[in-house]
Amino acid sequence: MIKLPLILVNFKTYKQSTGNNGLKLLKTCEKVSEEYNVSIAAAPQTTDIAMFASESRIPVFAQHIDKIGYGSNTGFILPEAVKEAGCAGSIVNHSEHRLPEEDIGELVKRLKKLKLLSVLCTKDVEESRKYAPLSPDFIAIEPPELIGSGISVSDAQPEIISGAVEAVKQVNPKVVVLCGAGITKGMDVKKSIELGSSGVLVASGIVKAKDPKKVLSEFAHYMTI
Repeated sequence: MIKLPLILVNFKTYKQSTGNNGLKLLKTCEKVSEEYNVSIAAAPQTTDIAMFASESRIPVFAQHIDKIGYGSNTGFILPEAVKEAGCAGSIVNHSEHRLPEEDIGELVKRLKKLKLLSVLCTKDVEESRKYAPLSPDFIAIEPPELIGSGISVSDAQPEIISGAVEAVKQVNPKVVVLCGAGITKGMDVKKSIELGSSGVLVASGIVKAKDPKKVLSEFAHYMTI
């Protein structure tokens, strides 16, 4: 279902991407994906996953999962449950929901066992190199200080993208590298791909845009030229 390059839209918990608002945004993602023949996936809130996945023509990811099994685990997110809900995979270790190192390794294994895709977030080149041996499907490099800043990592710290790509390639060339943090315009996407990434992980640049379809279409256009 997923080809490269990829735009993964993290809906987070913004009002613009919650419930019915989120469903409208999901449909916008679908339309742009089909119009430009570009792979776009969405990561809605846990409460919206099942409804969105049942309605969606694009892959749906969980924003987070927990290292728990069936049983007495109130308030945690069971990996098996997101599979049942129709997810294609999950984000792991986002900078807003960091996990202990031992949990990260186990969750990547759990996702593989469930035949779900893993998008493992890292904060810098060294962390990307450290986690590449775990063989996540994707590593998304996102300097925390640039997330939501409107300052693209491809402009502020391009060496992080190229460095992460090279580091991951040396350790585990099967892992696909995405980049995120401050991605707000098509040129940011183009630069990130020129620096070696295979797509972007984006949130507020799309979700909080006045015209999400216009911005997402610009992303898709620059991804194909």
